[in-house]
Amino acid sequence: MTAAPASTPTGSVLRFENVTVRFGDNAVLKNLNLTLEEADTVVILGSAGSGKTVLLKTALGLIRPDEGSVYLFGTRTDGMREEDMVELRSRLGILFQEGGLFDSLTIEENVAYPLLNQKSLACPPEDVLPRVTEALRFVELAHTLEKVPSELSGGMRRRVGIARAIVTQPALLLYDSPTAGLDPITANTIMALIAKERDLRRTTTAIATHRYQDGQLLANYRYNGDTAGLQAVDPARDDLRTRFIVLKDGELVFEGTQAELEANTDSYISKFAKRLSE
Repeated sequence: MTAAPASTPTGSVLRFENVTVRFGDNAVLKNLNLTLEEADTVVILGSAGSGKTVLLKTALGLIRPDEGSVYLFGTRTDGMREEDMVELRSRLGILFQEGGLFDSLTIEENVAYPLLNQKSLACPPEDVLPRVTEALRFVELAHTLEKVPSELSGGMRRRVGIARAIVTQPALLLYDSPTAGLDPITANTIMALIAKERDLRRTTTAIATHRYQDGQLLANYRYNGDTAGLQAVDPARDDLRTRFIVLKDGELVFEGTQAELEANTDSYISKFAKRLSE
């Protein structure tokens, strides 16, 4: 099967049109519609099993929808051959749950993996190490090149995962529970790095998370290159373009701003704006 002609609007990076995904008789995504434009940030909330990870895997083309259409960078992917899908995937980065590093490879080899194995990137061999070093420096781990994942803490492994996701300088970044299992201080460090990547490169960002604080940081803070840190902004005046969606049993039951989420009175939706102590 070949890809259908592109039909997404100019600037659309990712688009779901009436997407349903089933595992057997169980629909894990139901008639889902979602669009990410360039430089958008979408925070995906929902209970365990609500469809957050399935949504990201469907965006990647690792799961194909049973109904509906998926467009990535303007190209319809739900009927695309796998070899063609590989080339499109080279334009995005993904941070899997727990970092997803290869235990048997050094940190240098882990971060270099996309550059060496995505042929469409055509990265010259002499550029691989400088780009790996730059990505690790970005997450403040340039000193770990020769280490293996088991020598690093959980938070450091997650930061290496971010380095691997950004080493190709992707236009779209997908994060699957990037702060799961981390202490609050380390979790905030991870989110600050995600904001840094988003703001320095205007990267379109989708993050699936159980932590409302993760979305709150992205909606209220911008990375300041002059001070090399985050600064608070007024979401009503600053064009961070952060919105929240809530999934329930595979259905998109809310989409809107932080203020709209916090004002929502639905018992299921509102609980995702109240977990400030977790």
